[in-house]
Amino acid sequence: MIRSNPRGHRARAGVAVLAALATAALGACAPSSSGEAGAGEPLPSVTVEDAASFDLQALIAAAKKEGSVLVYDGSGDVKDMAKEFEKKYGIKAEGVKSKAAATAEKMTREAQAKNVTIDVSLFEDGPMLVSQLLPQKIVKTWIPPDLAANIEEKDRNPLVMISKGYVFLYNPKLSPDGCPVKNMWELTDPKWKGKVMMQDPLGKGIFIQWFTQMSEKGGDKLAAAYGKLGKGELKTDEKDAVHEWVKRLAKNDPILTGEDEDVAAGISAPNQTQVKIGLLSTAKFRDIEQKKYDMRVCEGLTPWSGFMYPKYATIATGSKHPNAAKLFVHFAMTKEGFSLEAGSGGVSGNKSVGQSPNTPPGLTDWPTELYTFSPESLPADFRARQGMQDFWRVNHS
Repeated sequence: MIRSNPRGHRARAGVAVLAALATAALGACAPSSSGEAGAGEPLPSVTVEDAASFDLQALIAAAKKEGSVLVYDGSGDVKDMAKEFEKKYGIKAEGVKSKAAATAEKMTREAQAKNVTIDVSLFEDGPMLVSQLLPQKIVKTWIPPDLAANIEEKDRNPLVMISKGYVFLYNPKLSPDGCPVKNMWELTDPKWKGKVMMQDPLGKGIFIQWFTQMSEKGGDKLAAAYGKLGKGELKTDEKDAVHEWVKRLAKNDPILTGEDEDVAAGISAPNQTQVKIGLLSTAKFRDIEQKKYDMRVCEGLTPWSGFMYPKYATIATGSKHPNAAKLFVHFAMTKEGFSLEAGSGGVSGNKSVGQSPNTPPGLTDWPTELYTFSPESLPADFRARQGMQDFWRVNHS
């Protein structure tokens, strides 16, 4: 359901309350003796098994004996991946679409109850992963030994399965001359008041992480982008240019939704007549073919056309199907598995697979056109999360 300012206060508050309850529940039931639910504890070390002695056929045989695997993911693509995995190996596989906060809470409760049902989590909430789930040993990292040579050190702990994107998009049918905005700061102008669509950041943790990541590493570029507007140098009383941009965006009455589908339909459905700008997952560009939507990335947007973030492959520490879980992770890291998760683009954590040729119209070079998350900033993202959520909440009123 779409919620817009000012009539969406109650709905937005509901999203915020649910997110807060999920976080509180995660901390309350996590198997941690003290402290902030594992925050600040070092990550468990990860060693790669010897590739020469690794026997994929033996792993397949052991996985078949276990008989099944249950995989949770924030994307519905996991259902197709599970279907193809089952077809390939004859092992019953179920893929469930679930938001990261809900998955983390469920896995934490299962770990405490010692009744683990989720075997694999394809998890996009990096800050929660490195600050809570991994230190508390709710999940663990396993690196396929025969693929390890093509997985960079920075992508190993936790294991990056794929880097996906969120992009600003427009309707080329309504704006045939190209994206009607050229600079991210234009989205904060009165002209675009109530005309920017996105998921509610209070219910979409990856957006809050984008804000904190930019604040950590991208403030200078965003400030320089403001200078290109011809309005002089940015003047702000906020911490940095990113906080100023977030504040202005929040105050410009963006139309907040609960799902990317609402954004896609609101911008690009055949019956749309109003020009708007949206921020949504590259995965939704499948709607061009499936639903005849008119959608294109705001190419060349200054300083970025969106952001690229990693999704991690983890295995539940108490999995009852550990070999099937390993085999599924192995499958996800191959070209075959990657293609099922990257139907509308992405970059594999396996260098031998690389970038998907299927990329949204208007986006070509992901690493240069999109803001790229920094893995070393994940703990800082976790510490800054609540403050950034509060900052958004205060300004979106």
